[in-house]
Amino acid sequence: MHDAARAAADLRAMLGADAVLTEASDLARYEDGWRYGKGRALLAVRPGTTEQVSEVLAYCHERGIRVMPQGANTGLVGASNPDASGEMLVLSLERLNKRLEIDPINRTAVVDGGVLLSALNAALAEHGLMFPIDLGADPSIGGMIATNTGGTRLLKYGDVRHNLQGLEAVLADGTVVEVMNHLRKNNTGLDFKQLFVGTSGVYGVITGAVLQVVPVPRQHATALVGCASGQAVLSLLQALEGDMADVFTAYEVVSANALGPVFKYHEDIRNPYGAARPPAYTALVELSSTLPEAALDLAEVLEERLGAFLEDERGEGITDVFMGKPEDFWAIRHHISESLRNEGKVLAFDISVPRSRMAAFTDAAAALLAQDFPFVRCCDFGHWGDGGTHLNLVWNEAESPRPTPMVVEELQSRIYELAVRGFDGSYSAEHGVGPHNQRFYDTYTPEPVKAANQALKRHLDPKGLLGTTRLG
Repeated sequence: MHDAARAAADLRAMLGADAVLTEASDLARYEDGWRYGKGRALLAVRPGTTEQVSEVLAYCHERGIRVMPQGANTGLVGASNPDASGEMLVLSLERLNKRLEIDPINRTAVVDGGVLLSALNAALAEHGLMFPIDLGADPSIGGMIATNTGGTRLLKYGDVRHNLQGLEAVLADGTVVEVMNHLRKNNTGLDFKQLFVGTSGVYGVITGAVLQVVPVPRQHATALVGCASGQAVLSLLQALEGDMADVFTAYEVVSANALGPVFKYHEDIRNPYGAARPPAYTALVELSSTLPEAALDLAEVLEERLGAFLEDERGEGITDVFMGKPEDFWAIRHHISESLRNEGKVLAFDISVPRSRMAAFTDAAAALLAQDFPFVRCCDFGHWGDGGTHLNLVWNEAESPRPTPMVVEELQSRIYELAVRGFDGSYSAEHGVGPHNQRFYDTYTPEPVKAANQALKRHLDPKGLLGTTRLG
């Protein structure tokens, strides 16, 4: 066991007294995850520079102290929290947030790993720019890279991987790797930065990045479109892309079961269907453009194209079209998760399948529940435009025929098997890999991929000190 008091004294001498936390009340927020993950930390350290991160990791490497890198701790698979041993040091990047340099001509931003997404976008807004990864939480940039965050506008802008140009990381022994490339074109061999994207911080601590940023759109147009079936949702998607791919930004789809609770618990949010029962699905369609409205009226274009689609034979299955303000329609989408929590136990899945198979997968999941879990409701919603769905399963624990842990275990195994084996999908579309879904990584990852990860881990972290996720 490691001597926490000795380590704290050494690290305070290195970083300053307020950079090291040891009291249980101070450590709690670093130990508990946003949704999953709850551990116990040896202590928490908060370095303020890349050099200090290097010093901390070199110190831990020499003494064999395991380290949990942590950004804003907003992850959803428990990958940013220490284990229960009390022997892991949490290395928080919350103070590594001073570097924020914007090059508006190159359209890049150079940031520290601890810079929050909100702070980055606030600085970019002064130049008419934004980082186009949109999500409900306010993560750190380092955490977004470590999990390869996607978000609601991946359809238009791609994920973090597509918007990352350079990276700085510190390896487990304190070695600083600086590949802060500002180039969009650099075809010179191994793209080293990509080793740290989506790998949960197990190869190194991300301390800096060069990000590609984009102009802020001058206008948006949104519509809610009622769809009688999943196939109607896909037909609409194909038509919108064929007609308006240049300005098509987001395509979010909400099932009737997920939509109802929003209006039930948020009377301030207008229900466009009124007293009528919503159709099987409602698609939130968004267009955006940097052109002014005088040059291209997006609302007019969207209304005209949706009208033409309804008159076409492809429009069969479309039940309703509502034009409205983006903020009103996005408020519906952003209140789904919290509303479902009022309905009972929620088991959330982050799944992707090929877009063409999304409707069939959702129908198969519903059939599986009806047959073997009739007490569970499927309240699905998500990013059908990029093949992702948040399959939220909800039930009343008091009415369940089996204990909750048993039901969770059975549902995870059955649903993931259906997605991965049955529909060529992924058990983690955008949340990454962590202790919460480690066993599914172990089950579904090909052995050659695991072997490659093992080799990289041995090379970059030979003592196996970083993180709790196993990729090999």
